Amino acid sequence: MLVAVRMPSATAGGWPRPNYADALTKCLLFYEGQRSGKLPPTQRLAWRKDSALTDGQEAGVDLVGGYYDAGDNVKFGLPMAFTGTMLAWSIIEFSAELGRELVHAHEALRWLTDYLLKATAQPNRIFVQVGDPDSDHNCWERPDDMDTPRPVYQVNRTHPGSEVAGETAAALAAASIVFRSSDPAYAATLLSRAQAVYDFGNTYQGSYNSLGNAVCPFYCDYNGYQDELVWGAAWLNRATISTLYQSHIIHGIKQMELEENVSDLEFGWDAKNAGNYLLLFLQHKTDSEYGRPVEEFACAMMPQSHSNYIKYTPGGLIYATPGCNMQDVTGFSFLLLLYARYLTNVSRTLTCGGSQYPPSALIDVARSQVNYLLGQNPFNMSYMVGYGTKFPQKIHHRGSTLPSMDQHPQHLLCGDGTPYFDSNASNPNLLIGAVVGGPNDGTDNFVDSRYWPNQTEPTTYVNAPLVGLLAYFSKN
Repeated sequence: MLVAVRMPSATAGGWPRPNYADALTKCLLFYEGQRSGKLPPTQRLAWRKDSALTDGQEAGVDLVGGYYDAGDNVKFGLPMAFTGTMLAWSIIEFSAELGRELVHAHEALRWLTDYLLKATAQPNRIFVQVGDPDSDHNCWERPDDMDTPRPVYQVNRTHPGSEVAGETAAALAAASIVFRSSDPAYAATLLSRAQAVYDFGNTYQGSYNSLGNAVCPFYCDYNGYQDELVWGAAWLNRATISTLYQSHIIHGIKQMELEENVSDLEFGWDAKNAGNYLLLFLQHKTDSEYGRPVEEFACAMMPQSHSNYIKYTPGGLIYATPGCNMQDVTGFSFLLLLYARYLTNVSRTLTCGGSQYPPSALIDVARSQVNYLLGQNPFNMSYMVGYGTKFPQKIHHRGSTLPSMDQHPQHLLCGDGTPYFDSNASNPNLLIGAVVGGPNDGTDNFVDSRYWPNQTEPTTYVNAPLVGLLAYFSKN
């Protein structure tokens, strides 16, 4: 039986048709608000200033640059690398649809990969984090004049970190594909470094959780590092167009499947399972070992599936795990869209039990999630700052909350930011394009408050797959 998925249409309920092109522009602009380091003359969010210009000095290295992951001022290597991988994947798949925003997508990605090259400059060593998260989280300070400690954390042969090595290798390898035609020399550097970083992570296996409260509970690896080693090998496999990493992939998949409490439906900065299977399937296509989990994922995404893992709120938003729910929304929808394009290209449908879904049904689900994010929801609220007429005003973000250096050039100490955090006033600086965590409890409820970071804090890895989604829907 061929099933049509009933999702809200682009103009249902009196909602205006989403302006995907405008949202795409703002989605990429967000990354300029997250920049760390010396800002370029082309910086468009003018309220942000240079920051963290001495990062790495403690360890005698240059770690200036990169991105702050969310609303704090720490540079966490694992989610930053995942952001890079997903930005690169968005560009690889939708470069034509990105149009005039392709240059900004390249800039956003290169800002990140330039930093990863610095963090991996020494053999068998990765600088995985800058900033003491406890001190940082105890202060509400602007990145531009923060004075919290900036310790440097690393993994090496005696203190390995295979998950961050695998993810970093993935980001560098994927980015090498992006820059292959526009800057071959840079692409070659990225690929060579990706290979070295992967070899380090695969040779000296272990979790970076051994760094203790520097990474946990903030970006603790909860599901093991085998999925990242597979992820890194899979991207190297694609970037090198060879079978050199195939044995690593086969071994890693077997090890990954032995890990407990991990669903093949998971995908995000921690678990790469669903992304691994889709990436490998799109490379091999005939291998049912990869195709079967991809079909299971796609079937679980269908609203009629009544999946135990992926559920929908009454208003139609995907809900899988508590925390930053929009990570699941954008990541899952990105994977579903890629699979739908594959099914379209081979003239196939998705079979789920006794039901069959045409590729258009999968695209409708992905589109419905983007539309919800952009305002087609029970609150009629866009969850992207600066998009539409109603969006979150009190996001959990230090730089956005505090007066800019232009408005308040005097130094703000740790405790000086507390009144701004506690204020009921809207944030003075608009972090355009920031996508907040959104509803996260299985309902459509949302509290616009800095006290609710799971709902109001933006993160770089939420926007990365959204770049690809918005590019596609802006042209389709």
